[in-house]
Amino acid sequence: MMAPAQNLLPGIPLVESPLFTRSLDQMGLTENEREIAQQLHTRGYAVIDFPDADILARIDRVRANLTPRFGSHLDDPASIKAIGDQRIQDAWTFDEDVMAIAASPGIVDLLSKLYGRRAFPFQTLNFPVGTQQHPHSDSIHFSSLPERFMCGVWLALEDIHPDAGPLLYLPGTHKWPIISNAMIGRRGFKDVETPAQQPFEQAWMAMVDAVGIAPETFLARKGQALIWAANLLHGGSPQHDPTLTRWSQVTHYYFDDCIYYTPAYSDEAVGQFAVRNIVDISTGKPVANRYLGAPITAPSSARGKRGRWHKRLARVVMERFGGSARY
Repeated sequence: MMAPAQNLLPGIPLVESPLFTRSLDQMGLTENEREIAQQLHTRGYAVIDFPDADILARIDRVRANLTPRFGSHLDDPASIKAIGDQRIQDAWTFDEDVMAIAASPGIVDLLSKLYGRRAFPFQTLNFPVGTQQHPHSDSIHFSSLPERFMCGVWLALEDIHPDAGPLLYLPGTHKWPIISNAMIGRRGFKDVETPAQQPFEQAWMAMVDAVGIAPETFLARKGQALIWAANLLHGGSPQHDPTLTRWSQVTHYYFDDCIYYTPAYSDEAVGQFAVRNIVDISTGKPVANRYLGAPITAPSSARGKRGRWHKRLARVVMERFGGSARY
């Protein structure tokens, strides 16, 4: 990892920095890692073979353990009851292989090199079928201050058929501005009744049409994974054969020394942040929100009082970024 004295822009992930080309030789990468870094920088994603010698056995155990939870049977893939948004969030809490995949030292070490800060997994999602989800940027769901210190890793738990609704992505869109509530003329703080993604979809698609970017699909083989940058537009393609499964595991990663929050339900300009309570899957311990090395914590008298905690955090953030907080 690049020494702090060599990194002139520590608030930008190394792999997304405008100084990336200048920094590449100093990142301590192998030839394979260097190629991954270049793909992430240029296209916003990179395809890898998952770095775990036991990955195929782990995948088989994960599927065997999770299949009954979806109301289906290993010997009858079509028995999955509802093709669509079937998922289990945070199966790492009860499945040791889901946890081992998320906390894989090979992945964590690679991401830490690429981003210039220690990576840690904070969420898992397991799917038996394709999501058919509208293309979106994760930056509205999971963001950080400084921004872009988040990424996802999608792992194929079987060979993916083109009619099973493969993962899709739009190369290069990670370089676009991160769309905020302010940009689309919306107030988001506390608007928990509106789905996080829906208000942004029209703007994203207008940008895609204006630029003329065509989506690509990931026809992965079992054990392959795709790393994507926080702002890359991605989703699930249509499932043409409803009898097909599309087993996968998604793990989302944050990085050290950030404030972690949900932009879809925040109004940053007036100091209103929907702050996340993050747990590092690899340790099972909470991760403190930090700003430039200093923890930002709620006083003991305010613990459990979410409103005061948000106001205090917003005040600190606004004072350090400049300006004043409003509520």
